[in-house]
Amino acid sequence: MANYFNKNRKLYLEHLDLQEIVKHLENNYQNDSTDALHSFTEATQLYNMILENGGQICAEFIEPRAEAVDQKGCSFNDGIVEWVDETKENMKVLAKAGLMGGTLPRKYGGLNLPVTINTIIVEMVSQADASLMNLFGLQDIAITISKFGSEEQKNRVLPKFCAGEISGSMALTEPDAGSDLQAVTLRAIEKDGKWYLDGVKRFITNGCGEVSLVLARSEEGLKGGRGLSMFLYERYRDDNMIVRRIEDKHGIHGSPTCELQFNMAEAELVGKRKFGLIKYVMSLMNGARLAVSAQALGIAQAAFNEAVKYANEREQFGKAIVHFPAVYQMLINMQAKLESSRQLVYTTSYYVDILEMYEEKAELGENVRQELKKAKAKADFLTPLSKFTITEAANQIAYDAVQIHAGCGYMKDFPVERLSRDARITNIYEGTTQLQVVAAIGGIMTGILDSDWEKLATMDLYYMASTQKELLELVSLFKKTIILVAEFKNKELNDYVATYLVELASLLYRNYLMIEIAEKHEEKRELFQFFFNDSKVRAEYLVNKIKTTISVHGGKIANLKKEFIV
Repeated sequence: MANYFNKNRKLYLEHLDLQEIVKHLENNYQNDSTDALHSFTEATQLYNMILENGGQICAEFIEPRAEAVDQKGCSFNDGIVEWVDETKENMKVLAKAGLMGGTLPRKYGGLNLPVTINTIIVEMVSQADASLMNLFGLQDIAITISKFGSEEQKNRVLPKFCAGEISGSMALTEPDAGSDLQAVTLRAIEKDGKWYLDGVKRFITNGCGEVSLVLARSEEGLKGGRGLSMFLYERYRDDNMIVRRIEDKHGIHGSPTCELQFNMAEAELVGKRKFGLIKYVMSLMNGARLAVSAQALGIAQAAFNEAVKYANEREQFGKAIVHFPAVYQMLINMQAKLESSRQLVYTTSYYVDILEMYEEKAELGENVRQELKKAKAKADFLTPLSKFTITEAANQIAYDAVQIHAGCGYMKDFPVERLSRDARITNIYEGTTQLQVVAAIGGIMTGILDSDWEKLATMDLYYMASTQKELLELVSLFKKTIILVAEFKNKELNDYVATYLVELASLLYRNYLMIEIAEKHEEKRELFQFFFNDSKVRAEYLVNKIKTTISVHGGKIANLKKEFIV
């Protein structure tokens, strides 16, 4: 039987030590409920069973329906949005398998999984049908409700999510407020002790869902983020929100993207007033960005698999095209990007788990301030770095998969045509690649990875010793380049070279993550060496690009920008 939870995914998962995280999640194994876990071994067995089950469902049930979902798309009639039948069946099967409430506490019907384990489930769902992930993955709004909602809100809503009875959306974007959410104008009006929402939201993924978290301006006359609060809107309790239209999209056809009109729709405040953007949306978006990273990873895996299959089956000039160096080189390059990105995404998930662990410990009164500060800095840096890396890689991998298929790849008869369309949105929504650069560059300039470089220097490697030395030389070059840029104290220069520095950081950090795997697993050494050799050339190019910019413009790039304005 086909199963997406394969040896490769297991290898990268096993490289992460989840023991401390799981022990915390399971209350030091002191819970006495019938479904409680009592050891890390028991937890590992359960996680493997869940992942095996999810992997089989994705491979054998969801993936065969993906083409039909894409071709039919969602329907819209008289304000009513309908998923296609195949999507409805997929969601029912996932719910029946108990996978809908992955990281939610068991008391609400959830699985109480680490984020790391749930990320792999999201990745596998995305490999099977990327559009389904947008519905399944929006369980993240339930996590936000679990973190910041009232007990009454949690008890009312979360069991419905876990049972698969409802789906959700996060209603943030407006016609004039996309990346700049401080510009949100939808009003939240307090009247007779109740809150009402009035205005328009646009580009809302699954806006037809039964539950929405809505960012709205609650403080009249107060501009910017401080005037925004978060609200819980439930369609089954109020009918004063209408879906005005759904978008006719390039890809992800199984997921409806809606324009919503709130007409004094009754809603409830989530958490505290004025914290909607600065606290709750940031938490929500970090979760969404990690989910999109997993989505891109799944799409990339699907595209790579199709490319490998086609290259082995398609014969030209008397032999399979996989044997042509130009094609083989493309495939090994795709695999190197894919697997190094997988380890980055899994590591990011791990640090999100660490952050949540210390946040909960702090709430319980434990003195973990320093640990919490470090965990937050690392998670807040790796989340945009992951999205920057894998969403761009997924687009390139899907592009190359189409190229390997040649003319066939341009035809709807082959899955890569759909995958190339589905990949395109991943580096746009939940924050474009350019916004991920803005989010990541601060950590780079302040040395967020210094402790990792120190660990790299102390690794006792045998097979990878010579590569370790070369990698450390690249790290030294990277550090010197950061110092060079910082010396000018010029914000325009920093902004201009930020993309180069973030790509450099991603390349070197992924090599750092992969070198231990290559040391321990012989079957990964050739792939890692290819990735390192390619990374070395690219890293040296990026450093020279930065140095040339500084040399030519003396650290002042205002004139450079004007040169390209016609």
